[in-house]
Amino acid sequence: MKILHLDKNHPLLLNQLNDLGFTNHEDYTSSKSEIEAKIETYDGIIIRSRFTIDQQFLNAATNLKFIGRVGAGLENIDCDYAEKKDVHLISAPEGNRDAVGEHALGMLLSLFNKLNKADREVRQGKWLREDNRGIELDGKTVGLIGYGNMGKAFAKKLRGFDVEVLCYDIKANVGDENAAQISLSDLQEKADVLSLHTPQTELTINMVNSEFINKFKKPFWLINTARGKSVVTADLVNALETGKILGAGLDVLEYEKSSFENLFTSSKMPTAFEYLINAENVLLTPHVAGWTLESNIKLAQTIVDKIKTKFC
Repeated sequence: MKILHLDKNHPLLLNQLNDLGFTNHEDYTSSKSEIEAKIETYDGIIIRSRFTIDQQFLNAATNLKFIGRVGAGLENIDCDYAEKKDVHLISAPEGNRDAVGEHALGMLLSLFNKLNKADREVRQGKWLREDNRGIELDGKTVGLIGYGNMGKAFAKKLRGFDVEVLCYDIKANVGDENAAQISLSDLQEKADVLSLHTPQTELTINMVNSEFINKFKKPFWLINTARGKSVVTADLVNALETGKILGAGLDVLEYEKSSFENLFTSSKMPTAFEYLINAENVLLTPHVAGWTLESNIKLAQTIVDKIKTKFC
């Protein structure tokens, strides 16, 4: 079987696939149309997020047997059409779930203890102890929306704290010893912290909007390490301004990839984004929750193992 690698990944992926007898070709620079022109000769492709695998691409890939996505989500692939074409889809949420869980916990603790604000002030010669008095995670209720690999990993990381962990998921019976599964309305009634661990689907795009936020009984903290389009940024900012949301840790934004850099060179920076980058109770990271040295290895290994199980 011939495999075309469209993004660079950890070398073990290529090395182990070579050892298993696959023929591996690498093309990290050709345009999508140039790839389409030759894709019919390949049995498999390995991709991260270089471009969208749509119907046109899949129609050109007449011999394609699998797509390996080195990451958790498959939203850059037309999954329904791929399945109709009998193309096996492989992703690797197991590979970076621990990294995401640790990042979410780190964001939460940093927000609660004002670590970034305090660090910046000390470097500026300011010694403001009372202004940087934090709050404790113990005694809080943490609500998770989405209880798959990422949600379960975060819940496991919370076991060392005296917290109640609740989860809501569209799938039934996913709760475990680390999180009790409840309805969304019950979660909105009880949660002090909301952490998103959902894929990007029609159900989750713009999920966190003003109507959703206002259904929470208490002011709450928001952590999003999932997908930027799940949160309506303008509605989040409004909730931060009114105090309905106490603070936010955002690893993902609706303004990502090529559009993100343009925000800083354009004269039309969105008002909501300008608020976020100046807010002391907002912590921002560049979609790196699952991007650790260890997850780089684990993601590649997971893809190899799944290809081996299916095709060897």
